[in-house]
Amino acid sequence: MGALDYLSNFCTVTNTSIRTKRKPMQTVEIKVKMDCDGCERRVRNAVTSLKGVKTVEVERMKSRVTVSGYVDPNKVLKRIKSTGKTRAKFWPYVEQHLVYYPYATGAYDRKAPSGYVRNVVQAFPAAPSSNDVPAEENFVSLFSDDNVYACSIM
Repeated sequence: MGALDYLSNFCTVTNTSIRTKRKPMQTVEIKVKMDCDGCERRVRNAVTSLKGVKTVEVERMKSRVTVSGYVDPNKVLKRIKSTGKTRAKFWPYVEQHLVYYPYATGAYDRKAPSGYVRNVVQAFPAAPSSNDVPAEENFVSLFSDDNVYACSIM
C-alpha cells in the first residue's frame, strides 16, 4: 500500500491558493440593554453559537456583553441585533481613571455606568494666548514653588 499512497499523491489535485486566513484573537465589547434573565440567555446563546467564540461574559447591570475569540466584531453585533436587540452598539465608554480630562465636552454621559465616560477625543483647557509665551509656560507659571501661598489664580 505504501507505493499506491506515494503514487496517489501525484494524482490528487490540491489547491493551495484557497486557504482561508484565520481571524486574529480579539475581544469585542457591545452595549446591549437587557431587562430580564430571558434577554440575557437569548443574547448569550446567540453569541456562543458563533464560530470562533471562546468566552462570553454578560454584565446585565452595566448593559455590556464581552466576547473573546477569533470572531469578526460586525458579525457579533449583527447576531446580537438578530435576537431583537436592535439598539445594540459597540461599547462607547472607557474607564474614568484612564482619561486625562474626563469632564471635557461630550465625554461625560449621565447614561454611562458608574466609573465610565464616553470615549472621545480629549479636549484640554485653553490657556490665554500670547505670542511671546508658549502655552506650556502659562500653566507652569500659575504656581510658585518658592511661595506656595502665592497663587496667581486667586
